[in-house]
Amino acid sequence: MFWRGVWGYLPANIIQGLVGFGAIVVFTRLMSAEDFGRYAIAFSVMTLIHVGTFSWLEAAMARFWAAEEGQSLADHFLTLYRTAAVVTLAALPVAGLILWAVPIGPGLKLAIGAGLVGIPIRCFAKLAQERFRASGEVTKSAGMDIAVTLGGFAIGAFCAFHGVGAASPLIGLAIGPLLVLPFVLPGELKRARGGVLYRDRLGSYARYGYPIAAGLGLSLIMASTDRFLLEIYLGPAAVGAYHAGYSLANRTLDVLFIWLGAAGTPALIMAWERGSRDAFMKAAREQASTFILIGLPAAVGVALVARPLADFMIGEDLRSVAASVTPWIALSALLSGSTAYYLSQSFVLGRRTDRLLLTLCIPAGANVILNLILVPMMGVMGAAIATTTSFAIGLLASIGMGRKIVAMPIPWDTLTRCGVACVAMAAAVLPLPALGGVAELILKAGVGAVVYAAVVMVLNAAGVRDLAARLIGARLSRRATA
Repeated sequence: MFWRGVWGYLPANIIQGLVGFGAIVVFTRLMSAEDFGRYAIAFSVMTLIHVGTFSWLEAAMARFWAAEEGQSLADHFLTLYRTAAVVTLAALPVAGLILWAVPIGPGLKLAIGAGLVGIPIRCFAKLAQERFRASGEVTKSAGMDIAVTLGGFAIGAFCAFHGVGAASPLIGLAIGPLLVLPFVLPGELKRARGGVLYRDRLGSYARYGYPIAAGLGLSLIMASTDRFLLEIYLGPAAVGAYHAGYSLANRTLDVLFIWLGAAGTPALIMAWERGSRDAFMKAAREQASTFILIGLPAAVGVALVARPLADFMIGEDLRSVAASVTPWIALSALLSGSTAYYLSQSFVLGRRTDRLLLTLCIPAGANVILNLILVPMMGVMGAAIATTTSFAIGLLASIGMGRKIVAMPIPWDTLTRCGVACVAMAAAVLPLPALGGVAELILKAGVGAVVYAAVVMVLNAAGVRDLAARLIGARLSRRATA
């Protein structure tokens, strides 16, 4: 199931990556540094509110689907969709009134308003997509993801081109999922026919999902505190420059982890619920090795090409500061992704999301303290260092506490061999001339990729040489029998 998901979700994540980079290129050029900073603030506010209102329902859809069957599936769907509708009707007007009363500028207020309108739309789309993923309907999930991503980006870019300002990307994020809901929502709602909303079922979903939502909120605090403090001490232009660098590095790693996590999480849940312990440990070790094989060189590679990547991707007003923080954010994205998409699965599998919340309180608190200390002293660089340090603390907390619930295996052999390959890659890239711009980016990225692939193959990291031999042998065998 894991590898079927990996290959099935690959096109969607290629689109995610291209659109993510395209958004940086387009929005840092069509929007001023101040508007880009206001967008970053509004995006953080929108995401925090989404997590606080709807993420627990999305988590329950993903986790409990495999354990349901027959009539209980209808109860499952009815409970989730009816609760989402009630939360929408109750929370959205309150949030709108609060926004109307808050004394902030009209540009930021419009951006936050656009984000608020899109929250319930994305929730209903996300519930459908989580069901597709949980049931192994990879094509439907990937197709929906592609449509939402491309539609949202096109609409946001259109708005930015016509001078809408900071709200432009958020308008796209609201309308993108709205375009696909007529095609997926009716079919999902049919599954709720005949269902009954039982309070004990809803209570179990809340007990499971709310700690996850609170944990996501704490993760967002770790990712957002720096922006709010930069706004206070240095203004929206500094927020825009920092967010550009953060997006450049984090988006690269995030796309990879979302891709692998979309395939990995349902596979782990299925192996845990319906397989043996040995089968689960094998699946978990395979996933961890794949994460390391792909994620580690991606983080190192982004750090090595930070300057030419910023020259190519980011508008001139933002690129210098963005390039300076990119290596730190690449490391923080690697630590964050490893924790969220692999190590923290021990709490999900063991249904001990209360412990997940506790592990996130530690780095979140550290992040706030470190930002309060370092941002006034070091500006955007202090924010980057604080973020990276807090995610490292979070990773250690997840390992320490998670092993008491479900011990997720750590493939140290793969980590060592891929680490050696990354050292070789850095040794080959660093002496290369600084040509600047696209030429330097292509040269360094190409040399780095070739060197890493060669060393990984020689060392047989994560069994890639064995896999290549099996694939070649299978192809030769098919040719011989044809």
